[in-house]
Amino acid sequence: MTNFARLNQAMGLQRSSASSKQKVQPMTGVVKNDENSGDLSLASITSDLHDISNPNKPIPSDLAYNSWVVEHPSALGSFDRMMKAAKWKRIVVFLDYDGTLSPIVDDPDRAFMSDEMRAAVREVAKYFPTAVISGRSRDKVKEFVQLSNVYYAGSHGMDIMVPPRPLRPCDANNHTTASAMDIKGSDVLFQPAKRFLPAIQEIRTLLEEITRKVEGARVEDNRFCISVHFRKVREEDYGMLEEKVKSVVGKYPEFHLTLGKKVLEIRPSIEWNKGHALEYLLDTLGFSNSSDVLPLYIGDDRTDEDAFKVIRSRGQGFPIIVSSTPKEDTKACYSLHDPSEVLTFLLRLARWRKASSSSRSLAQIWCVGSNLPRSV
Repeated sequence: MTNFARLNQAMGLQRSSASSKQKVQPMTGVVKNDENSGDLSLASITSDLHDISNPNKPIPSDLAYNSWVVEHPSALGSFDRMMKAAKWKRIVVFLDYDGTLSPIVDDPDRAFMSDEMRAAVREVAKYFPTAVISGRSRDKVKEFVQLSNVYYAGSHGMDIMVPPRPLRPCDANNHTTASAMDIKGSDVLFQPAKRFLPAIQEIRTLLEEITRKVEGARVEDNRFCISVHFRKVREEDYGMLEEKVKSVVGKYPEFHLTLGKKVLEIRPSIEWNKGHALEYLLDTLGFSNSSDVLPLYIGDDRTDEDAFKVIRSRGQGFPIIVSSTPKEDTKACYSLHDPSEVLTFLLRLARWRKASSSSRSLAQIWCVGSNLPRSV
C-alpha cells in the first residue's frame, strides 16, 4: 500500500467514523481509547509520510487535529460504546454555554443559542438532570437558555440556584456559611463568594473607566466575576489593555486574573470553580457518593478543565471537549468539533434514552426516592 493510500485510509479515523476505526476501552465509565490498538495509528502514518516526503515540512493542521482525535475520540463516533458503559448507570448532564450551546461571537450580548439547540437541551432535560454551568451571570445565561427544566450555575459556579434540600456534608467542606445560602421562593441560592460583591462592583467601575479609551474593549458584569472582552480590540492595543487590567487587579489582592477565549476575567481568589460546582450539584441531588452515577460534561474552554478533572478523579463519567483544534493539555476523554456536533450529540442522547425506556414505564425506571432515572 502506498503512503498516500495509507494516509487516505487513516483519515477514516476522523469524527464521522471514529467508532469503527478506534478501540475505546471502558474504565469504570470513563472511557479512553487504546492508542496501541491495531497495526497502524494516524500519528505513525503521518509521521512516516512526513519523514519520507519532506522532513522539514510541517504537518498540516487538519492532520494534527485528526491525530489528536485518535487520543480524544469523537463523542459521536464513540456514542454506542459510551452508552454501553452507561447501562444501568445514572447520567447527569452538565453543559457550558458559550462555545458549546452557542457559537463564539464578537458581541457577547448576541451569543444566542438556536431554537434547535434549545429544543435539544429541553429534550435531554426531560430524561436526565441537566445543568448549565457558565462564566456568565446566572441571570444572563438563564435569559439565553430560556428553559425552566434545567439548573443554572453562573459566574463559573459561584452563583447556583437549586431546589431546596437538607444541607449535606459537602456544604461544610466547601466553606458554605449561612450568609452564602439564601432561600428565594422555593429555591436555594448558593453564593460562596457573596462577601466579595462590594469589591467586585468597585473593580467593575475602575475597569469601565480604563477601557473607555481602548477601542473594541468591553466590560461585562457577571455578578461574581468581571469579564473584559477584547475580541474586537486591535492587536496592537491588546498589550496596553492587558497592562491596564493588571494594574486594577493588582490593587485587590483577594482577586486574580485569568485568560479565556478573547476575554480577561477577574475572579475572587477562593477555592471554587466549575469542578466544585459540578460536585455541589451532584451532592445537592444526593448522589455525590453514588458509584452508579455518570456525570457527562460538555465544554470548550480552560475553565471547563476543572470539571473534566473532577470527572476523571471520580473514575467514571464522560468529559467532552468542544474544539476544532488540538488541545493537547485537556483532561477530556472525548471531543466534539463544534456546537453543531453538540446539537447532534444531545439529540442522539435524548433519542437513546427515549428508546431505551420504551419497553418500560418511567415509573419503573426511576429509583424510589431518587431524583435521577437509571439508564437501561
